[in-house]
Amino acid sequence: MTQWTVERLGRKGDGVALAGDARALAALTLPGEVIEGEAVDGRIAAPRILSPSPDRVRPACPHYRACGGCSLMHGSDEFLRRWKVGVVEQALQAQGLAAPIAGIHVSPPRSRRRAVLSGRRTKKGALLGFHARASEVITDIADCQVLRPAIQDALPFLRRLVVAGGSRTGEMSLAVTETPAGLDVAVTGGKPMDSQLFQSLAALADEGDLARLSWDDRTITRRPPALVMGRARVVPPPGAFLQATPEGEAALIAAVRDITRGAGRVLDLFAGCGTFTLPLAEQAEIHAVEGLAAPLAALDAAARQTAGLRRITTETRDLARRPLLPDELRHNAIVIDPPRAGAEAQAREIARAQVARLAWVSCDPVTFARDARILAEGGLDIVRLFVVDQFRWSPHVETVAEIRRR
Repeated sequence: MTQWTVERLGRKGDGVALAGDARALAALTLPGEVIEGEAVDGRIAAPRILSPSPDRVRPACPHYRACGGCSLMHGSDEFLRRWKVGVVEQALQAQGLAAPIAGIHVSPPRSRRRAVLSGRRTKKGALLGFHARASEVITDIADCQVLRPAIQDALPFLRRLVVAGGSRTGEMSLAVTETPAGLDVAVTGGKPMDSQLFQSLAALADEGDLARLSWDDRTITRRPPALVMGRARVVPPPGAFLQATPEGEAALIAAVRDITRGAGRVLDLFAGCGTFTLPLAEQAEIHAVEGLAAPLAALDAAARQTAGLRRITTETRDLARRPLLPDELRHNAIVIDPPRAGAEAQAREIARAQVARLAWVSCDPVTFARDARILAEGGLDIVRLFVVDQFRWSPHVETVAEIRRR
């Protein structure tokens, strides 16, 4: 059996293990550990730990070795804080950039208010959970350390939804969001809706006291699943993108507020349902731009029903294909929260514009660093950076950067 030494963790959290000139990825390992195992196609499937790291801890979850929902629960909290900051710093360094870290937020255990679960009907019932590590197999979960208690307690009920409308040959996706009105469940991949299935689902929605149940393009709304965003209450479209934890969302909003403080006119790009638009509109006029019409309609409806907000205008526009041009970017500050692919095209236009201040929110350090390099070449530098970890025990990390023109 070959012995390996783990040099570091890769971006996805697997250990990069070395044995002479050989290199392989080893899951569930930490830097400095000596492990034993054989590499197949560049991966050590089940490494045996010979010399554990002092940063290694006992995972709290009984499903950890099988479930792919968390991949870093074997590392201490302090190690994970250091590692995630390091991921951000290394991504910037690869582009010749650096930034002072102004703060780090880590969401607590059992704080995920939104999760996308996979489900499949079986002979004896249903599987419901996350995919196994590097697999399409669903790990059935009974107790999850990241889900909010309301979602955790609803797992048996959600399995009944899978039994009622799932298939033994296909996989369902259940986007489950905790709201003050109850759970909002959006299902895709289930059986086609017919009158009998609709009646069964309506009865289940009543029994489970759901706020809303969406089944592909059909919706059963018992109570509007409104979410608080600043002073407003927003009813997002089914399955809409939302921040994963209330604590993480609060950290992002606090950083963006601080960066844009004093700006009278703010441009919010990739605005979604209004995570930043609605809180910022308490102090500034906002123009919100989003590629999808449904989230903007939800934002607009909430704004119209909320007293005390400054003027909000909206625009549906695909910013990847048709970014705002320099003469459209004339605002006191810009907030931008692009998807994982980043906003390269928009960054090039911002670099050409007379933009003085940006709050750049990112969920991918590599694409953020690429876009920040474009901005730097146009005279815009990162002044400070906030690191936000909403996805505890995963390799995922988010940032908010204050960027100013030199």
